[in-house]
Amino acid sequence: MMPPINPSHMAAPRQICLLRLSALGDVCHCIALVRALQRGWPETGICWIIGTLEHRLVADLPGVEFIVLNKRDTLNSFSTLRRQLAGRRFDWLLHAQVSLRANLLATQVNAEHRLGFDQARSREGHGWLVKHRIAAASQQHQADAFLEFARFFGLETDDIDPAPPIPDTARTFAHEHQPQAGQAVLISPASSHAGRNWRPEAYAALADWIHSELERPVILVGGPSTREQALAEAIEATARHPLKNLVGQDTLKQLLAMLDRAACLVSPDSGPVHFASALGTPVVGLYAATWSKRSGPRNSLDLCVDRFELAAERFAGKKASALPWGKRLEKPGVMDLVDLQSVKGKVRQAVGRWQR
Repeated sequence: MMPPINPSHMAAPRQICLLRLSALGDVCHCIALVRALQRGWPETGICWIIGTLEHRLVADLPGVEFIVLNKRDTLNSFSTLRRQLAGRRFDWLLHAQVSLRANLLATQVNAEHRLGFDQARSREGHGWLVKHRIAAASQQHQADAFLEFARFFGLETDDIDPAPPIPDTARTFAHEHQPQAGQAVLISPASSHAGRNWRPEAYAALADWIHSELERPVILVGGPSTREQALAEAIEATARHPLKNLVGQDTLKQLLAMLDRAACLVSPDSGPVHFASALGTPVVGLYAATWSKRSGPRNSLDLCVDRFELAAERFAGKKASALPWGKRLEKPGVMDLVDLQSVKGKVRQAVGRWQR
């Protein structure tokens, strides 16, 4: 590994390549990194290698060139990237993903300098593909981990807007479904990992309580997958009071607008948690399979019902602090540790925080 760069002796790079394909929450965190780079080096070109779905979240970020890859087709992505980068050379590669797929793609980026994660967070051969590393930090939240790439260069990261852009057409959709801003409670019940999801009966009981006790509308939001729609339908069928089910009926940008207009969001560890947090919407996070200290809503960590430490003792026989950082405990029954009464209390707090 080469010695650290002294930012006081370094001119602004001409071209930077950012490699972060997925997932949606991590790509959302990278918005702040991109804006920190743009603020510190306004003349520097930024090329972002990104996944197809994730591109929809950030495609309208100004001043960024995107190379969009189908991350599920590794072989085709490899050849596509090789073709699109033929003859190009970057001053820096910011290698911000440690998966095997991302490491393979990084071999196709011709860069004078290559910056990646510290040794503790590296895996799948990541360390072989970088010459410089961000600062090591014990038990650091993912949002802060990405900002370490900017801090490596001595760039300021305070007061950076982390929110993804929202077009006016999406805001029109949100206004139609939430005529009164700051009133509805949104529930995004499904994570991309089923082991992080709460039971439909618990969601339904929470929705009924919000309707009867808080006298607020409840709206279910989420993606179009069969699994997500089935979970939403089970919640709707179990609930005693009416709720609006928009799961699979909105685009990614419309979801952002819905979150921006909501009183709060209730969700397990998932992309929408990070979208809402970046937009300044209070988030009640449901955590037991994962630890909110690492992957919770950055601006609402105190609103999370987090049972990961209890889950570590019951399902791994260890203290949470003794487990590898980022360890998942997606075991049957783990999310039952999240109790309804605690969630109700956090929702009551959350709806009182809404302000615009």
